[in-house]
Amino acid sequence: MTYPLPNASIDLTGQVALVTGASSGLGKRFAQVLARCGARVAVTGRRLERLEALAEEIIAEGGSAAPLALDVTDAGQLLAVVGQARDALGPVDILINNAGIPDAQRATKMPVELIDRVLDTNLRAPYMLACEFARQRMEAKLPGRIVNIASMAAYDYGGHGAALYSVTKAGVVRMTEALAVEWARFHINVNAIAPGAFASEMMDGMLERVGDITRGFSRQRLGNPAQLDSTLLYLVSPASDAVTGTCIKVDDGQGSR
Repeated sequence: MTYPLPNASIDLTGQVALVTGASSGLGKRFAQVLARCGARVAVTGRRLERLEALAEEIIAEGGSAAPLALDVTDAGQLLAVVGQARDALGPVDILINNAGIPDAQRATKMPVELIDRVLDTNLRAPYMLACEFARQRMEAKLPGRIVNIASMAAYDYGGHGAALYSVTKAGVVRMTEALAVEWARFHINVNAIAPGAFASEMMDGMLERVGDITRGFSRQRLGNPAQLDSTLLYLVSPASDAVTGTCIKVDDGQGSR
């Protein structure tokens, strides 16, 4: 096989991407970036009015998008959404498992309902959705790209009342590694990104609870979602064809002291 020099195109024309948790924060940015690079994007989440506004914005800029309501804790909706995206935009080539919630509670104080919600959203949902996406790609004998959004909390728990969140994100990393091995022969690449503390709606809630955490960072700043663009595009582009089972840490050196 002959590769271009350099092998680094980010042209996603003709591909369809599905992004979970796209109504705000990193998910919204991911959807915008993928659309700007030519992908048709299914934007999913619980807040349909926000998804509709995002889709209109993408379309106004010359892109293609479809808003799809999705509660990732609902197994039926999870199993249906890849087909819904296919019906709206065409077969899904790229899955971005972004939806996640914090636990915002000390481990010994968490009610069972919150434990279940965090586990269902952060771990069960991306696992089930990845499996459904992969099943459809295998049946069609087509390759695919999955990018799971983990967190630096998977590696370094800061003790801010987010123990279960840390556990689920570590699970996402291990899920990425395991599924990559199982699906490699089908040419379905499974990778992850572990962001540090980036500006987002979820981060705003954390800062309200624990105060300004950036004073302890080496660069004393939150990451800007735009700083994740290149990593995302690398993992869904031809340049990363041989990369699977990898989690790329993007934390701005925040863990350094």
